[in-house]
Amino acid sequence: MTLRLAIRSYAYSLLRPLRTASGAWQQREGWLLRLTCAISGRVGWGEVAPLDPEHRPVCARALTRWQNSGDVECERDQLESLLPTLPAEVGFALGASLAELDGVVQAWLPAPSSACLLPAGPAMLPMLDQLLATHSVDEPLTVKWKVAATDWDHEWSLFSRLLDRLPPEAHLRLDANAGWDRTEADRWAGVLEGDPRLDWLEQPLAVDDLQGLQDLAKRVPVALDESLLKHPALREQWQGWQVRRPLLEGDPRLLLRQLQEGRPRLMLSTVFETGIGFRWLALMAGLQQRGPTPVAPGLAPGWCPEGRLFSSDPEQVWAAAALGC
Repeated sequence: MTLRLAIRSYAYSLLRPLRTASGAWQQREGWLLRLTCAISGRVGWGEVAPLDPEHRPVCARALTRWQNSGDVECERDQLESLLPTLPAEVGFALGASLAELDGVVQAWLPAPSSACLLPAGPAMLPMLDQLLATHSVDEPLTVKWKVAATDWDHEWSLFSRLLDRLPPEAHLRLDANAGWDRTEADRWAGVLEGDPRLDWLEQPLAVDDLQGLQDLAKRVPVALDESLLKHPALREQWQGWQVRRPLLEGDPRLLLRQLQEGRPRLMLSTVFETGIGFRWLALMAGLQQRGPTPVAPGLAPGWCPEGRLFSSDPEQVWAAAALGC
């Protein structure tokens, strides 16, 4: 089967800088893929959205073979055989577009209510207060706070004030982005152990400290994130919660099938993608809600600007990328 593949780049800025243990960033750059069947005219869409700056040139090199001023003709079998060799972010885009061409997705689901992402440092408290003032009492509030990103003593003081403000029925996630050592993780776990508001500590230790993560998980819930990207085998081995970011994991068809089959303890998370990638994230988060362990996804509402680049209509996203908006 002959397919036509086109690529278009995009760039935009988050509404505020995102500060993590790895540093601060605000600019997002990536590529959109459009795959068209030469016979039927059906279209599949994909997105390449690397988070790690070191992955961007790797993805760019992988896409070079298809980039020119128009569509490039490709054979379906060749794309399928090439897909496992591609960087994971490119593999997602290609696998997603092939899946859509095949009609794997019968209906796109709306995004469920998301956890609210709190910024690192002192900006956390004003946003938390705003959330508490405006959040509906009829809907559970889930907040995620980026920690290990500023002065530790100051952060510890803010943590105490967060716990004082957070209602007993709320849910709390702390994301250290692998920024704590065991001593610091034990310090936080000592306060949170037994607190019913805690959903989990997200990647509290270095990605390779698997023993430390296992030991900590005996005291408090621990969700793996970056460890899953570096050690994909953990996706089948880790029995606790997993933060899954589909756009960074390669061909999405396996994860889609697992969610359709009711795989437990998977939480779907954003990489601040455009509307094309977000369709997949919303679909998978919606499927997770129907499974045995429903939980609020991490969609970071309010962090991306508005506009056609974030539309649920892929054609509008494609057009917006061409206009740079």
